[in-house]
Amino acid sequence: MLADHVDLAGLRHHGDVEALPGLLDFAVNVQGSAPPPWLRERLAAALDDLGKYPSAADDRAAREAVAARHGIAADQVLTLAGGAEGFALLPRLRPRLAAVVHPSFTEPELALREAGVAVTRVVLEPPYSLDPALVPDEADLVIVGNPTNPTSVLHPAQTLRALRRPGRIVVVDEAFMDAVPGEPESLAAEAGAGLLILRSLTKTWALAGLRCGYMLGEPGVLQRLVQGRAHWPLGTLQLTAIAATASPRAVTESVDRAQRIAADRAAMAARLTETGVRVGSPAAAPFLLLEVPDGELVRKQLRMAGVAVRRCDTFPGLGPDHLRVAVRAESDVDRLVDALSAAGVSG
Repeated sequence: MLADHVDLAGLRHHGDVEALPGLLDFAVNVQGSAPPPWLRERLAAALDDLGKYPSAADDRAAREAVAARHGIAADQVLTLAGGAEGFALLPRLRPRLAAVVHPSFTEPELALREAGVAVTRVVLEPPYSLDPALVPDEADLVIVGNPTNPTSVLHPAQTLRALRRPGRIVVVDEAFMDAVPGEPESLAAEAGAGLLILRSLTKTWALAGLRCGYMLGEPGVLQRLVQGRAHWPLGTLQLTAIAATASPRAVTESVDRAQRIAADRAAMAARLTETGVRVGSPAAAPFLLLEVPDGELVRKQLRMAGVAVRRCDTFPGLGPDHLRVAVRAESDVDRLVDALSAAGVSG
C-alpha cells in the first residue's frame, strides 16, 4: 500500500536512544560491549597507519577477504561504512517503485522516501511469513530482512529467490545472518544480477562505534551505487575490521557465537513465556519480539526499574504492545523477568 502520510521521525527511531546510561540494555542488538581481544589487537596494530590515507590496496584486501568468505569474486563486494550506508546508497539505483517488506528495519524506507522514491509497504501478518505474491509486480526494487528485525523471522531462501524477476533488484538485509548457526538461508553466495546482499559487522563483533559492513552484488550495480561517493568513504580501521572479521578464524568464532546465541535465545524465550509474555516464534535472530498488554506502560515501568527495551510501534505493522528485547545471558534475563513481574506482567 502507498501511505498517504508517513511518520519519518518514527522511521528514524533507533533502539540506541532508549539505552540510556545506567540502564540494563535489552534495547540494542549489539552482542557484548567491545570487540574480542584478538580483533582489538588487529585494530590497535593499524593505528600506526593512521598518518596516511587508506589506499585502494587496503580496500582491495578487505574485499578479497569478504569474497573468500562467501565464495564470490572481489569485484562483487562493496565495503560500507556500516549497513546504514548501504541503505543510503539505494536511491542511486533510481527505482520507479520500491517495495519494503514490513515489519522490518525502517532505515531503508526512510532513505528511499527522503530521496523522493515512491515506496509501497508489504505489511505481513503474524507469524510474519512472506508470500512473494504480495509484492506488486511493478516494484523494481524489493527490500526484505533475513532474519528480520524486529520479528526474528528467518525466511526460507527459496521464498526470497521467488521475488526475483527481470528488471527487478532484490535487496536482502542479512545484518543478523551471522548469528544464525550455519546460515542455512543466506543468499550471500548467490549475490549477482538482480540480487544485492547487505551485511553488517556491528552486532556480532560489537563494532557499532566503528560502522562496518559490506554489500554483495553484480559489479555493474555496485558501480551505480558508488557514483558520486566521497573519496575515502571508509577509514583504515574500518577496512582492517572488515578484513579481520572475514578471516577463517573469525568465521569459526562466529559459528560458536551463533550457537551460544541460539541456546541463550531458547532459554530466554522459555523464561519470558512463563511470565505471561507472548514471545514471537519461531525466532532465529539475536532478539525476540514480545507482545504484552499495555506495552507502552510496561516499557516505561521497565525503564524506571533500570531496564531498557525497544519500543516497536515505530515498525510498520506493529503497535505499542510490541516490544523487542536483545538476547542476553541468564543473569540479565533474571533482572528483566523480575522487572516484568514488578510491572504486573505475570503468568
